[in-house]
Amino acid sequence: MPAASELISPHSPRVSAARRLARRNFRGKERLFLAEGPQAVREAAAYGKETLVELFATVEAAERYADIIGEARGAGVRVHLADEDVIADISTTVTPQGLVGICQFLDTPFEDILKARPKLVAVLAHVRDPGNAGTVLRCADAAGAEAVVLTDASVDLYNPKAVRASVGSLFHLPVAVGVPVERAVQGLKDAGVRILAADGAGEDDLDDELDKGTMGGPTAWVFGNEAWGLPEETRALADAVVRVPIHGKAESLNLATAAAVCLYASARAQRASGGCRSVTQS
Repeated sequence: MPAASELISPHSPRVSAARRLARRNFRGKERLFLAEGPQAVREAAAYGKETLVELFATVEAAERYADIIGEARGAGVRVHLADEDVIADISTTVTPQGLVGICQFLDTPFEDILKARPKLVAVLAHVRDPGNAGTVLRCADAAGAEAVVLTDASVDLYNPKAVRASVGSLFHLPVAVGVPVERAVQGLKDAGVRILAADGAGEDDLDDELDKGTMGGPTAWVFGNEAWGLPEETRALADAVVRVPIHGKAESLNLATAAAVCLYASARAQRASGGCRSVTQS
């Protein structure tokens, strides 16, 4: 039983090593990151490829999420029982949920994404807020995108806030990181993907694009910084710059909401008659 196991010491080198992963330079050096909470840990354990390498849990969480603990131990993951103070010390949240996993980096080479001939891709260019990045990744996953690309001007994929905001979607689809935006766009174009830049000041209207029937083919959406949008040089790389229409009195949409609208519009068009996916494809 978990309660009978010895709690790890707060002075253990393992606790110190886990704590350091809140900092980007240590994450990059060790190629390890934190996955906090039951949903993220469950997805990490299910991902395979020995992604989840270590797990810290309070006794209460170990009992509540016995299935996760059992799956982790069955996969050979080191599981440490810890008191709440240790979990709080490792965690980057105000109210930890009692489970903190240590995972190996799992980003995918950009070339591998291109080889898979994706039909729907989200490109995060100049996205600096980790919560936005994680939420867009979650939206892409929900819309059925095959990949996400973070350019070299965007936030660290493994920032704890980005990981939390993805709510496990980080483990569901390929993500390439550190790709120069010009290389991302050109590579996708060469792979037969149409590039649409999402921008509130776009010349083209999303509704008009849907009405014209131009969105049924392979598509990559490029999303920029919420505060200032996309630089002109990035907009110039796209096949079209598209705005989400505002039918009410709202001044604008936040980045994640706009991304969800755009990605779902493409998903709908691609699954319609004449789209690049049959209606039977998942």
